[in-house]
Amino acid sequence: MAGQRPTMKFVATKTADQLDLQALHRVRERLVSQRTGIINQIRAFLLERGVAVRQGLRFLRAELPRILTAPPEVLSPRMVRVIENLAGDWRRLDERVEGLSSEIEAIARQDSGCERLMTVPGIGPIISSAMVTAIGTGDVFSKGRDFAAWLGLVPRQMSTGDRTILGKISRRGNRYLRVLFVQAAWVVLIKPKSWERYGLKPWIEAAKKRLHHTFSQSRLPTSWPASPGAFWLMAGTSRRGRSMKSPPNLFDRHSTPTITGAAQNEEPAMT
Repeated sequence: MAGQRPTMKFVATKTADQLDLQALHRVRERLVSQRTGIINQIRAFLLERGVAVRQGLRFLRAELPRILTAPPEVLSPRMVRVIENLAGDWRRLDERVEGLSSEIEAIARQDSGCERLMTVPGIGPIISSAMVTAIGTGDVFSKGRDFAAWLGLVPRQMSTGDRTILGKISRRGNRYLRVLFVQAAWVVLIKPKSWERYGLKPWIEAAKKRLHHTFSQSRLPTSWPASPGAFWLMAGTSRRGRSMKSPPNLFDRHSTPTITGAAQNEEPAMT
């Protein structure tokens, strides 16, 4: 039997606290999805009647009161009533999402593993608690690349002989965590002023140069993700398969999850 093989790896059993926190995350994810659906539906109704609103949740929220007072030739009374009902559903979902987010944040502040993860740039209570819920102490992964592969943030490999061909992101594994980590990477990447403060500047600039050189020589650029930077930075690898030094176990008490530059003429590393 497969369970009797010495190399078999088993999934750690989740504790009751992990299952409770996982339930909170799943409910919050569903409510956020429902809220997004309502917002998209409101936008669709407005666009059908020639009313365009700048992209972004806060812009629609700010413009909605003015839009609902539009003359009847723009929005009929029936449509105004429909949008008002949808806006009410939106407000109720906002309240529920905020309540769950506050509860998750309170739990994360009391957990030592979550507190340690939140010292990493871009990681907050939601991501840290979701990570602890999914992998516990993280001792099942020997290095960061193993965790990235488990998330589905590494390129799909199609190799033959001595030729290694790396495809697009595999997108296998934990979809919820993968989405959160990609968002966290973008939060860091779009704020260049914070790179110096966290010691990220030499590491990101080195990856940027390598990616620019790789993609400029690609014959099929459309076969790659539209946002390669976040994916490759989180996966810790370049498209050519050159491994960037992976961070240690974030839960290791004897190491500090900060990011610093390496020696001169060497690739910046995460330590």
